[in-house]
Amino acid sequence: MFFHKKETIHVVNVNEANPRFAQLLLEQFGGATGELTAALQYWTQSFHCEHAGIRDMLQDIAIEEFGHLEMVGKLIEAHTKNVDQTEAYKSTLFAVRGMGPHLLDSQGNAWTANYVNEGGDIVRDLRADIGAEAGARQTYEELIKLAPDEGTKQTLVHLLTREISHTHMFMKALDSLGKLTDPLFGNIQPDSTVDIYYNLSSDGKDERGPWNSEPTFRYIADPLAEKQS
Repeated sequence: MFFHKKETIHVVNVNEANPRFAQLLLEQFGGATGELTAALQYWTQSFHCEHAGIRDMLQDIAIEEFGHLEMVGKLIEAHTKNVDQTEAYKSTLFAVRGMGPHLLDSQGNAWTANYVNEGGDIVRDLRADIGAEAGARQTYEELIKLAPDEGTKQTLVHLLTREISHTHMFMKALDSLGKLTDPLFGNIQPDSTVDIYYNLSSDGKDERGPWNSEPTFRYIADPLAEKQS
């Protein structure tokens, strides 16, 4: 059961309407990295999760994301309200669609369930969620740089902050499962190549680091010679 309280989690205050910026904000309403995608992704994943605590976390975060969707929607509404006669308005998607949010991204592409990244394994899902939060955080960072007024900026900073919070929660959940740094999960055992790093982009100045060094990895400097031997 859901209850909608007609009060946003964080105040939404737009000082001056800017419909062109509102079109950019559509990215976080109906776009791939948007709040609708996140809310539905975490909500759907929760039904695959048998761990009671992590299931509850996914549902709590999903509901918060629906609250964020409302905030983005209110931002878009405020940036398009009472400006339908301006040239700025006429040069945006709102000239045809009308004011307020729509299930489109900033380029006019319709939202699709293909954006939702969910599967049947909680480790796989939590790793996808960390990536989803990173994508949203990056989008908010770019929107903040372009924000036309201080009220909009403050709301976007709050939304960016919560993406960081959620990432930390997902990382802690993975850690509680012992899978934060362990790439192996599932029931199928890997073959003998699991610890091999192939040097396939050689230019005579090959870089070495913990991603291709002992004791975790066996570094194959010349994969072709290795294959022929």
